[in-house]
Amino acid sequence: MNATTATISFEPKTTWTPSKGVVGMTCLIIAESAIFMIFVVAYLFYLGKSLSGPTPQQVLELPILNTICLLSSSVTITFALRALRGGETKRFSYWWLATIALGAYFLFGTGYEWHRLIYEKGLSIKTNLFGTTFYSLVGLHASHVVIGLVALLIVMAFAIGGSIKKAHAERVHVLALYWHFVDTVWIVVFTVVYIIGR
Repeated sequence: MNATTATISFEPKTTWTPSKGVVGMTCLIIAESAIFMIFVVAYLFYLGKSLSGPTPQQVLELPILNTICLLSSSVTITFALRALRGGETKRFSYWWLATIALGAYFLFGTGYEWHRLIYEKGLSIKTNLFGTTFYSLVGLHASHVVIGLVALLIVMAFAIGGSIKKAHAERVHVLALYWHFVDTVWIVVFTVVYIIGR
């Protein structure tokens, strides 16, 4: 019996244990998805129920370039992570910087759109139900882009300082999951607001 016990205790572990960071980020993404779902349902529920204008058809334009930039940032962050896993920290920094630039352009484009809607089209969050739900939903997404960009900038600062190494690839992967989530949510928001909602 002692020999059997010793044999069992010295056998290598074959069970897979998931990364705590990945599990934590997955839980966060699930929770955030539920919040976004509430805002999307509210937007669709109140669509067309505004008693006064402007309406989506009158003021919304398709943010094609913004969308291309944001979705492209998912590609660049994937290349950055692949470079880091291969130990190519310089290439990682270039791709990471490209991701930041694309995300920043998306935010700039969103700000420009809001400025046009508020000052040229007269649509504010208080104008009507459309304005309230539009700014709430798109603003919720924009706030997540801001959070993601801050995190990306922090990693970039470490990369510039030479502190990011191949060993940090798993942590970078966790942040990349969040960024992919932000991009995926934009596909839903774009479809609901700019295609179904118009």
